[in-house]
Amino acid sequence: MRELRNPDFCRELGAYAAVTLAAAIAGWMAVSWPGVVAALLSGAVFILLHAVFTGRRYRAIAELNGQIDRILHGQEILAIGHSDEGELAILRSEIGKMTLRLKENAAALQADKLYLTRAMEDIFHQLRTPLTTMNLQLSLLAAEELSYERRMELVRGMRRQLEHISWLVETLLKMSQLDAGTAPLHRDDISVRELALRAAEPLVIPMELRGQTLQIDVREERLTADLLWTAEAIGNLLKNCMEHTPAGGTVTLTAEETAIYTQLTVQDTGPGFEAADIPHLFERFYRGGNAGEGSIGIGLAMSRLVIASQDGTITAANAPGGGAQFTIRFYKSVV
Repeated sequence: MRELRNPDFCRELGAYAAVTLAAAIAGWMAVSWPGVVAALLSGAVFILLHAVFTGRRYRAIAELNGQIDRILHGQEILAIGHSDEGELAILRSEIGKMTLRLKENAAALQADKLYLTRAMEDIFHQLRTPLTTMNLQLSLLAAEELSYERRMELVRGMRRQLEHISWLVETLLKMSQLDAGTAPLHRDDISVRELALRAAEPLVIPMELRGQTLQIDVREERLTADLLWTAEAIGNLLKNCMEHTPAGGTVTLTAEETAIYTQLTVQDTGPGFEAADIPHLFERFYRGGNAGEGSIGIGLAMSRLVIASQDGTITAANAPGGGAQFTIRFYKSVV
């Protein structure tokens, strides 16, 4: 029997044999030989039954150990279901659950690695274009016969590329903070009007140069959020609308407060979204069919991260009268 190689099993058998022998000796001293025989027989039966049931238990444990060893070597998944009851069955069930959870975590980690690889490829692609342009501009600057006007034009071009790289790196760092849950998001009671004005401030002059109109229809609505982060998120939506609105068009920001949520709506008079792009608009590095030449595809993803990190929701659709429409809701309690 393999169980005889188990020290615990042998110790238990030895202990039961010693107790049986002691009972037999006591029976002989106190009674007679028939008592000794009865004690020995009853002890032998008890030891035999104990050996049978204990052997079954140890075999089940050995089988479980074998399954775990095969799992560690990636050969099988432990079956959770089992017909027996008792502590061993509970142990089997719990180990099965833990194994499945570990498998799921391993699959999630693998998916994260693949996502990170793709993200790094996208980032490299986004950085390669301005770096290539700057290298070309730098080689042109080295020409001695270059005119002053041409030299300043190249310098301004390099400055724009550097600003583009700086914005990209800064935005990616902010998104990594939001992903890791380390962004310093404050839960403050803020005025929606103050939020709207702060979000629109960087776009006032660019929209004026484009001949566009920005309308802010906000009254006394309030919401609970981080003012700076949320203003950046709303600003990205306004900027997206500005870039897709023709000259003479209008970008509108409205607000509405209910007992359940505060809703902000950003809408433009541009061509709107292509139907195939709508499900993917908030994915990182996704560029839709109407994306501009300099679009990277992280502005909307950044906005979604900021809003979702504050228990809010954001959706995109084509407005009934034409143009793109973003709807943001900040709930007054977690839903």
